[in-house]
Amino acid sequence: MLDQLTKRKIDSARQILVGKVPDPKAQVEQITTALVYKFMDDMDKESQELGGQTRFFANGFEKYSWTKLLDKRLSGAERLDLYVQAITNMSKNPHIPQLFKDIFKGAALPYNDAQTLNLFLKEIEGFTFDHSEDLGDAYEYLLNVVGTSGEAGQFRTPRHIIDFIVEVVAPKKNETILDPACGTAGFLISAYKHILRQHDGKHDQTGEPTSAEKRLSPEEKQKMMSNFVGYDIDPGMMRIAIVNMYLHHFPNPKIYEYDTLTYEDRWDDTFDVILANPPFMTPKGGIRPHKRFSVQATRSEVLFVDYILEHLNIKGRAGIIVPEGVIFRNDSAYKELRKKLVEDGLYAVVSLPQGVFAKPGGKGNVKTSILFFDNQLAKKSNEILFVKVENDGFDLGAQRRKIDKDDLPEALAVLDAWKNGKKYESGLALWIKKEKISESGNYRLSGEFYRENVKRLHQKWPMVELGQVLDYEQPTKYIVESVDYDDKYTIPVLTAGKTFILGYTNEKNGIFPQEKLPVIIFDDFTTASKFVDFPFKVKSSAMKILLADKSKTNIKFLFHSMQRIAFTVNEHKRYWISEYSKIKIPLPPLDVQNEIVEQIETKENSIKHAKEIIKNLERERDAILVSRLEN
Repeated sequence: MLDQLTKRKIDSARQILVGKVPDPKAQVEQITTALVYKFMDDMDKESQELGGQTRFFANGFEKYSWTKLLDKRLSGAERLDLYVQAITNMSKNPHIPQLFKDIFKGAALPYNDAQTLNLFLKEIEGFTFDHSEDLGDAYEYLLNVVGTSGEAGQFRTPRHIIDFIVEVVAPKKNETILDPACGTAGFLISAYKHILRQHDGKHDQTGEPTSAEKRLSPEEKQKMMSNFVGYDIDPGMMRIAIVNMYLHHFPNPKIYEYDTLTYEDRWDDTFDVILANPPFMTPKGGIRPHKRFSVQATRSEVLFVDYILEHLNIKGRAGIIVPEGVIFRNDSAYKELRKKLVEDGLYAVVSLPQGVFAKPGGKGNVKTSILFFDNQLAKKSNEILFVKVENDGFDLGAQRRKIDKDDLPEALAVLDAWKNGKKYESGLALWIKKEKISESGNYRLSGEFYRENVKRLHQKWPMVELGQVLDYEQPTKYIVESVDYDDKYTIPVLTAGKTFILGYTNEKNGIFPQEKLPVIIFDDFTTASKFVDFPFKVKSSAMKILLADKSKTNIKFLFHSMQRIAFTVNEHKRYWISEYSKIKIPLPPLDVQNEIVEQIETKENSIKHAKEIIKNLERERDAILVSRLEN
């Protein structure tokens, strides 16, 4: 159990750094580097106490020992210089294992302030390496509270969601386990702990007492640790994962810097279990994968799911978190992927609440689902289980505070029963025949889509007032004070009329907060409305900023619905927000709203492309007369 003192020390170390190192991931890297540095010195001291020799700080590297670094006779500037020399040269130390060399590779100090370093090292001095589970838990706490995320679309997976997936997949001691986008190694650590619990000599997987013979021997435990493998494209994240596993007793963690989608040298490796939360973001221009994927695509989420299917053994199992596009997008690559899933291995889909995966910095959120595979289990049934989790035990605000509503235990019971060929009756569960899923050719993986398909035969979508799903805010505190607009400034000033962007300002205070985006800008004096997904200031308080209930609605769906209202009424009609809020619109389930928005955007992109073609043809047409007359 992680004690409060250790939590306070971790929080204190981060607070010392935050002024000089504001990026959360960089904070983790600084604490990681310092902890490993300190632990090597601890191990050297332990060796000396037992009558042995120092292993790490020897033969020219003695001057860098932690003890000498904290010598009170050193000035702040001298300590700063010694620390920088130590961490930049440590990867060249011939006396440390490759594991530690990898951790120090590329290490650097991103600030030049002796006082900050002194305070930081004093805090790290309070940690002692005793190879205990407590220290591993402390490091996991650090990773959890920081919530590291990269620019490539990685999202920190909440610990309770990781544990839920691992419980469903249930890895075993003799199975090989991979996370192809491992981040901080959260899935691997959870799988390791799960296996240890199954062999604690107390209870078996059914909860019944077991004999002590079921405990893992040291040899079995050592062999089991060699079965865990992680890949990550980010060398900084890889270092963090290595330390996390090392602190959980893995002597030689198999964490590799590896681009799963473009490298081929590990393609032939297969695994019994794969657990993953792959990156959701695709870089501009798409991924350029190698040619061994069975689904031809340039989107990272499609390629990662295809990769996982291709790398499972014949009896393999997997749990994968995917963004909503994998569930319903109509692009050919997505449909081809879903067809492959339905026909080969998919046995359950768990829909998670929107907001479980918040973007870093509070910048919106992503709707996700979990796909569960079992090649053997899927062959035994012609149905796929859909589970809708509406509450995961935490609210959906930025802080994700614990609440008393939690569907995960019931969802786990439904899934466990289904793995044993039984249907656990639950309002969360829906079983759909594979032929029903395949009949349209879209292979849509939304339980709500099939649930609502039945309702559509008998009733229309419920009509709701806009005020039930939209709240509004007076933009008084976001009004621009300056009249100095210039295109070289970066902050747009908005109106709700035809101009929309009035100009650009350099005012830094009072910018509409990014965590509330996207919003709809509405003007009481017109029927105009605009969709906005970037930070802004406004011209006047006559505007209204409309915010949607994200648990019920896709704000882009509401925007398109509002555009339709404005189009069908007298165009000179002026609405006050109070009467506009009473207008009713049909409101399908969130999943259907997302599908509608996806289809609208596809058509809009086609229209935009067609307009560009028309413009080019018009230019070519006009040039014909000029060129013929001039020649």
